[in-house]
Amino acid sequence: MADSQLLLKRGPFRSTWLRARKTRTQLVLSRRPRRRLGTLRWCGRRRLRRRLLQAQAAGADWRESGCLVSRAATRRPKTAAPSPAPAAAPAPSGPASLPIPPVRPAGPGRALVLLPLEQGFTFSGICRVTCLYGQVQVFGFTISQGQPPQDVFSAYTHSRLTINAVHYSMPEKSKKEMKREARALLRSHLNRDDRCWLMKNFSPLCSIVMLEQLKTPTVNFLVSHPGLSYVFVQESPTFQINSEHVALRSVGIRREKKKNGLRLTESALSAMEELVTVSCEEVDGCPVILVCGSQDVGKSTFNRYLINQLLNSISCVDYLECDLGQTEFTPPGCISLLNITEPVLGPPFTHQRTPQKMVYYGKPACKNNCENYIEIIKYVFSSYKRESPLIINTMGWVSDKGLLLLIDLIRLLSPSHVVQFSSGRSKYMPNLTPDYVDDMDGLYTKSKSRVRDRGFQLAEFTESLEFADEEKESPVVFTGHKLICVQSDFAFRKTPRNRESHNKVLRDLAVLGYLGQLQPPVPKPLCPLHGLTPYQVPFNAVALRIIHADVAPTHILYAVNASWVGLCKILDDVRGYANGPILLAQTPICDCLGFGICRGIDMEKRLYHILTPVSPEELRNVNCLLVGAISIPQCVFKSQHGLEGTIPYITTDYNFKLPGASEKIGARETEETREEKVHPKPKLYRKIN
Repeated sequence: MADSQLLLKRGPFRSTWLRARKTRTQLVLSRRPRRRLGTLRWCGRRRLRRRLLQAQAAGADWRESGCLVSRAATRRPKTAAPSPAPAAAPAPSGPASLPIPPVRPAGPGRALVLLPLEQGFTFSGICRVTCLYGQVQVFGFTISQGQPPQDVFSAYTHSRLTINAVHYSMPEKSKKEMKREARALLRSHLNRDDRCWLMKNFSPLCSIVMLEQLKTPTVNFLVSHPGLSYVFVQESPTFQINSEHVALRSVGIRREKKKNGLRLTESALSAMEELVTVSCEEVDGCPVILVCGSQDVGKSTFNRYLINQLLNSISCVDYLECDLGQTEFTPPGCISLLNITEPVLGPPFTHQRTPQKMVYYGKPACKNNCENYIEIIKYVFSSYKRESPLIINTMGWVSDKGLLLLIDLIRLLSPSHVVQFSSGRSKYMPNLTPDYVDDMDGLYTKSKSRVRDRGFQLAEFTESLEFADEEKESPVVFTGHKLICVQSDFAFRKTPRNRESHNKVLRDLAVLGYLGQLQPPVPKPLCPLHGLTPYQVPFNAVALRIIHADVAPTHILYAVNASWVGLCKILDDVRGYANGPILLAQTPICDCLGFGICRGIDMEKRLYHILTPVSPEELRNVNCLLVGAISIPQCVFKSQHGLEGTIPYITTDYNFKLPGASEKIGARETEETREEKVHPKPKLYRKIN
């Protein structure tokens, strides 16, 4: 008390900055971003000093690290009666000093988490999650005791994941019987000390989770590049080095605040519950769910959560990817159809998968060639068998022509449900009700009234769709859709100025995640890409096509060398040509079997050197190489281990005045590009061997 009185007495003579610095970790001044106190004006400093004195009068001791004063505590109460405390979750039985949830080390690279009912553990990093007792939920997917462990990836590029203890049905038993059952289940997994600790803190309907260290070739390859080690775990100075911190660090994760975890709005949860119910009932067949909305409103997060929720009840979910820039299961620039049977517990670059059908569009956007985009979607959608629910992911381009293109997609794909996201920070988008879609002209289709007046048949637009034999007798009937509006409160840090750079980072991570499949399995060490043996492909075995630009035939090999190439299969036979290269006059709509890097061209032997994770059995069907605007991340060129001397394909002598020299072909010149011209950075060049 004397110390507090002395501090209050010396308050007016102490520096405001020093006093705020001591209370910054204990006192939340406001919800606004923190600003440097040196920039505050006199009235702001006076207001800050008054808040500090009020907090001190409320009982806050700035010299003790265990005290926490909330913003509400710093305000002067309007009445003499204290405000009621918020309702707290039921506390688990056991010592009050344990954190919620308590964590205990269980050997090298392992940790135990005891989760009371309806409590969660938010973390960053990667780990393998095993539910030893009870039932937990991660990103909408339920993990029960006895089920196989799941690999979970909680990255800083997305919202952090939370392991939540959920209610599970259990016959009426006493607490003693529950403990006896839990002790029997844990005997094969834990030693005696760990079991005793768990039983000491045991509470009814709690869940016990084992977290284990996880090493995958893809993650090891990702974090081996400079600047990407922060993606999963960020080290920060901490003064609380306790057993929990050491245990989680040995696993490779870190506890995060609950506010950093994923939070879904009530409307999103309600929409998800309705869609899961419809998908499980199967009264009117398998539902087709189209998710749309502007950029950065949480469409992809909603899709992942919905997939996991559906996999709790059904065995598989079909997924149609129509977003070229931010693809979920493939490298960017693709339109694909996948059959998902495993939960999605991480960002896209951690779960690259082989699609059932895929076409390489070659660009992250379709603003300059929407007609080809529609034709590719028709081609891919024709492979949908209508045996399981279909989720359709669309682009965030919903203004001007993008909205008209979305209306065309709704008419073409005939979804049973349209989930439309909106946010207070996004641009206005009209509600895509069935009446609105019927009355509006699309980019390539006409409204219902104009169809009636002009005699336009919808079959003219969908005549290229190919369905199974049993569906040809009963063609698709466009009966309208049910609109589900979701109000998004999705928190993101993107702005119109940094959105493109942020999206490019995610596209690079997706490409690196795909290339990570080239690495040998753990525990073998990583192998640099230049140390892997490429495939040799003769010039006359494959045809070439540059998708995104017109390239002179004499320069075509310069464009292919050191490029990201789509390995495709066309119907034409290209084996009749003696020499090569074989050039295509038009871009074909064909199956893409995978991707690779053309790491060199041998002009003497007339061979392409292709580095790809595609199996040799699939490579026998490849007869076409497509080169698009999707580029190889620069860290692949500049950060390979084991290189000595001059790094191939990199130079500082780069002329931006040449046609096509800009990174964005056909795009307007930005401030970043103009500054790069004044201060050039190391650039990539392509040289034929």
